[in-house]
Amino acid sequence: MNAPHQLQLMDTHAGGDVSRIVTGGIDLLPGASVREQMEYLRDSADGLRELLLAEPYGIPEMSVDLLVPATDPAAAAGYIIMEVMGYPIYSGSNTLCTATAVMEAGIVPKKEGLSRFKLESPAGLVQIEARVHNGVVESVTCEGLPSYIDTYRASVNVPGLREVTYTVAYSGGFYALVDAASLGFSLVRDEERELADCAAKIVEAIQAERGFSHYTLGDVGPLPFLHFMGPEEHVAEGYYRSRSATYVHPGVICRSTTGTGTSARLALMHYEGRLRAGDRLETISLRETGFIGTVTGIRREGQLDVVDNTVTGRSYVLAHSDVVINCDDPLVECAGLHHILSDRQASLPGKP
Repeated sequence: MNAPHQLQLMDTHAGGDVSRIVTGGIDLLPGASVREQMEYLRDSADGLRELLLAEPYGIPEMSVDLLVPATDPAAAAGYIIMEVMGYPIYSGSNTLCTATAVMEAGIVPKKEGLSRFKLESPAGLVQIEARVHNGVVESVTCEGLPSYIDTYRASVNVPGLREVTYTVAYSGGFYALVDAASLGFSLVRDEERELADCAAKIVEAIQAERGFSHYTLGDVGPLPFLHFMGPEEHVAEGYYRSRSATYVHPGVICRSTTGTGTSARLALMHYEGRLRAGDRLETISLRETGFIGTVTGIRREGQLDVVDNTVTGRSYVLAHSDVVINCDDPLVECAGLHHILSDRQASLPGKP
């Protein structure tokens, strides 16, 4: 009989998307940067991701964020994002949740008013601003990745649908942006299953036809995401609102609009001459939750207009728990698990 292992978790959500933060129970990972540690997990130790996102511990719609010590002294902590589709280098909703978690865990002091600190993601340093009122983290603003339009208004023939017009933006991953109304959608919750089925067909058709390459990162794999865009409402000077829905992997429309989806919309609206520095877009999900994207700057990179941006939202803590991993359990696959501490609890990143 094997001795059980324990992991310390903090479950959170931002906009409805659940991020399970692993705060303890994992030993130090090899790698000189958080990016290298992510690549190690991806290539040699994928068992933790598979364990926590599958039965009996989790569901595919969740994400897992592993807190690790930062390798950059400017950062309070590092984090590695794990999803069913793999290891994205960045995610807005996961960053909002991780920022809240490090404050709730005491890694960053939860002081009244506005706090600024950095986290180290696999994509690099991320600036965080968090506002605390009466001991509650009421909002978090995080840097989005520089976003740009790769392809504007292309078309693809989609089996079972028809010719679909789409734009491709990069905002931490490549997104197909499509007009929801042109496909008959109003972006309400009753359409969730149909939206997922439709998005899967469009993404599959685009993947079969072409690939995309980032201007500095090169090949980052096939286009994985699709963002349905609703009509834009001009709320006030420099402030817009739009219903939105983001598809991330087969069968799943995110509960939130996603931070990277919101950043992709900023890039498109700027490309079309409808947003400038300082302007904001609030995206509203099928569950009536929202994120606010803000254009913080525009710069030229070769032939591209790159949009620097932030995403603002709120994360809520759902639970604190110790998960018991019993490798004698026939439903638990332990073969791919590494760096699990069975005899002591790992210290929180940034704490002794």
